[in-house]
Amino acid sequence: MKANKPFLSLGVAIGTALCSAATHAAQPVPATMEEMWKIIQQQQKEIEALKAKAGENETLKQEVKQLKAGQQDATKAATGAGPAEPSAKGKSKTDAERKTDILASEVEKLKTQLIIPDKREYKSQYGFGPAASEVYRVNRGLSIGGYGEFLYTNYVADKGDAKDTADMERAVLYVGYKFNDWIILNNEFEFEHASTGEGSEEKGEVSVEFSQLDFLLHRAANIRAGLMLVPMGFINEIHEPTTFHGNHRPNVEQYIIPSTWREMGAGLFGEIVPGLQYRMYAMNGLNAEGFESSGIREGRQGGSMSIAENWAYTGRLDYTPAAVPGLLVGASTFIGDAGQDELYAGRKISALTQLYEGHVEWRYRGMEFRALGAYGHIGDAAVLSQAKGETIGSANYGWYTEVAYDIMPWLWKDSSQYLAPFFRYERYNTLASVPTGFDNYGGFYDRWIYQGGLTYKPIQNIAIKADYRNISSNGGPVPDEFNLGVGFIY
Repeated sequence: MKANKPFLSLGVAIGTALCSAATHAAQPVPATMEEMWKIIQQQQKEIEALKAKAGENETLKQEVKQLKAGQQDATKAATGAGPAEPSAKGKSKTDAERKTDILASEVEKLKTQLIIPDKREYKSQYGFGPAASEVYRVNRGLSIGGYGEFLYTNYVADKGDAKDTADMERAVLYVGYKFNDWIILNNEFEFEHASTGEGSEEKGEVSVEFSQLDFLLHRAANIRAGLMLVPMGFINEIHEPTTFHGNHRPNVEQYIIPSTWREMGAGLFGEIVPGLQYRMYAMNGLNAEGFESSGIREGRQGGSMSIAENWAYTGRLDYTPAAVPGLLVGASTFIGDAGQDELYAGRKISALTQLYEGHVEWRYRGMEFRALGAYGHIGDAAVLSQAKGETIGSANYGWYTEVAYDIMPWLWKDSSQYLAPFFRYERYNTLASVPTGFDNYGGFYDRWIYQGGLTYKPIQNIAIKADYRNISSNGGPVPDEFNLGVGFIY
């Protein structure tokens, strides 16, 4: 203990000991100062550890500094000769009781500041979005966050029978718990479309998007287990609305990479060398029973009584070179049988499903660029198509590029707000190759999308978006859309 801080250390030590006495009704107040000092000596090591943790946490240094003055004032008040306060029974409190009340209050304030900081830092960690990463930054205990999206869609061309819609698309709650410095539970609960409906009416649903335990063992090797997000593409893991442009997630990352995609499993994640991160898991496979002409999306099992006769393996690498600030390059894959020991056209099949994806992102001085490409292959597609009565593509692909630029510094130099026009082009085909003798439906599932719009963020937690999508296919017209919406994180 440093010589220039004796009163602060003494105050914290006394406060912690007395806080313990005040919060356990069955334990009497120390009768003498000698007994009090025995309690202080027993808890001195815990106090030093608490102070050390506070010093290591950069986000809490300022809060701890502000509390030091309060600690010193409380120590002076506890050792002074002020008037006795009346107790609940009408009698005057003893000197020891008065000291206990004052110092217990101050130490409880310190503990609250250390566990639940007033200020939150929003940044992605361990493959999660900014809000979902909050549990990794708390000192210990409960963490709560979330996000939401609501939007209006107006069909403005090739409308046909399409109706304009207004939708509370999703409201999400993150609930995490940090048991200690190396064991962390993280959960995402999603409520879609504002209601699950009434009676036979079907609208939204309530889902567990992920629920996983992380065991942080070493920078290069950590364990993750539970209901986990498949680590593919930009959107599947980091899908909070403030992290992408446009009111709708890219179609390539809905139909080729079927976001949001989660399965039961376990695996490893970490940083091999500075800037090179990986995630690799073993997970239960897809279920080919849900495959459709529109893609593999309905083959996701999502941890709901999943059939686990066949397992799959997925892995991802991301590299952020220090020599090129803001650059991210990476790739991922998912490989596994989807037959799940079921009969198709009278026999069991493997339906080996392969998906490969590469991506690049660069953010530099207000400029933002993204590009992603994905290719998939499905085995035994002919047998699946025959059994299901619709064409299942043996090959599929998709890609998109996107560019945006923050123009707010040009409009308002000292503003911390954000305003970015963006443009995205997508192309995907879920029936890029079909089994011999089966129809590709005239190219209806071969689509390309031109999308442009604006993203405005008055603060980093809120994104107000407007965009226009022109959707075309070889198989006939698809309605164009004007979308207006708001997304938020907390």
